[in-house]
Amino acid sequence: MAQKQKLHVKVGDQVTIISGFYKNETGEVIKVDSNTKKVTVQGINLKFKHVKPTAENEIGEIKQFEAPIDHSNVKIN
Repeated sequence: MAQKQKLHVKVGDQVTIISGFYKNETGEVIKVDSNTKKVTVQGINLKFKHVKPTAENEIGEIKQFEAPIDHSNVKIN
């Protein structure tokens, strides 16, 4: 059985994005998933989710959240 690869970033690290749409932007790591080798950076890779109303008196909304990016696309400052 293969060992898990140790990730070079931890929660709370300041990182810079080195590739993709958000290249050269910086942010703080808020979540690390070692199984999928992805990290979530605050304010980077923002996505939208449209939520339908579930009850008669509720209204729908659009939620904004940070999507994870691959750990190889970030470097520690």
